[in-house]
Amino acid sequence: MGFTMGLNMILLLAMVATNILSLYHLSSNLQSKPPAPPPVPDHLVRQLQTIRATISHLTRLQQTSNPSTSGAKASRPKIPSDLLTYTHISPIASSCKDYPELLYQYMNYTPFSLCPSDSPLAESLILRGCHPLPRRRCFSRTTNANPTSLPTSPFGTIPDNTVNWSYYSKGNCKSFTCLAKLSPELGFDLKVEKAKFLEYKTDLDLPISQLLQLSRSSRSFIRLALDVGGGTGTFAAQMKLHNVTVITTTMNLGAPYNEAVALRGLLPLHVPLQQRLPVFDGVVDLVRCGHGVNRWIPLTAMEFLFFDVDRVLRAGGYLWLDHFFSKRLDLVKVYTPLIGKLGYKKVKWAVTNKTDSSGLKNGEVYLTALLQKPISR
Repeated sequence: MGFTMGLNMILLLAMVATNILSLYHLSSNLQSKPPAPPPVPDHLVRQLQTIRATISHLTRLQQTSNPSTSGAKASRPKIPSDLLTYTHISPIASSCKDYPELLYQYMNYTPFSLCPSDSPLAESLILRGCHPLPRRRCFSRTTNANPTSLPTSPFGTIPDNTVNWSYYSKGNCKSFTCLAKLSPELGFDLKVEKAKFLEYKTDLDLPISQLLQLSRSSRSFIRLALDVGGGTGTFAAQMKLHNVTVITTTMNLGAPYNEAVALRGLLPLHVPLQQRLPVFDGVVDLVRCGHGVNRWIPLTAMEFLFFDVDRVLRAGGYLWLDHFFSKRLDLVKVYTPLIGKLGYKKVKWAVTNKTDSSGLKNGEVYLTALLQKPISR
């Protein structure tokens, strides 16, 4: 016991002596202290803070993606293997990251087998901006029947047995006849569609015969056109009878619009309005924007759309705004100046009141405008 107390006393004295010597050494160094280094510049401090924040964020992401982390599997779905494979060969659209559950569901399939029956899921992702979708290594689903002959007319009967009706829910219809009876406005009643774009009934109408006459008189012939939001492809069908090729962009939205366009012997493109038009610069003679291009589109998005139209139109080409609707005051103060930024010649400009219930309630008007791109800038 006495020995232990003596040993502890010796250690205590040694510690005190060491501290005294350290204080003496520090005091002697302070007397010959070198000048303080200059302060770190603010921009370097900010960069260091950014680096620290990035490292901290990456560390948290690594922890949440680590299967050994408690609760990680329960809170985050497993990334499909083919999605990981695809990311090594091609970038994924930035908007896809905002909908990981839908994207994982879309890419969760068995490679080299039959694809899931998920066409509505794919379109849901596209409409949310996740486009182009990642490619998949699976076999597309098909029907047991194929078209047996070329369509003799783009206004003939569309066969029902070549469509996978399990994708669609509009009106619980399983035939084009059902869709035609559901509402003529859907565009599936080809008897109604056959009369469109042919007659002049109001100032808003621009019959195809008049359109072609205007183009010929200005020696700006129409050979190739793009119909944005063209539904079942009726404008393309009418122009085909005049030896003009029209590409129709259309979404399905619960009904087989793309299939209808294709079965009529026309060319559909399954692309949303927010996508860059999938044609090269200056190769199109005419771009028609139908009912899909209206005031519900955000103004900045519409401005990008119009300038993308300018990109694909050749010099002297035409932009046709067909029954564009908005509030009358917005047309004057917002959309007319926006259209004016293009610097196009007004070949036709007609405005009339929108007389349905929505138009009367909101003071809306229709605009039909045919605008010609300048020959040179």
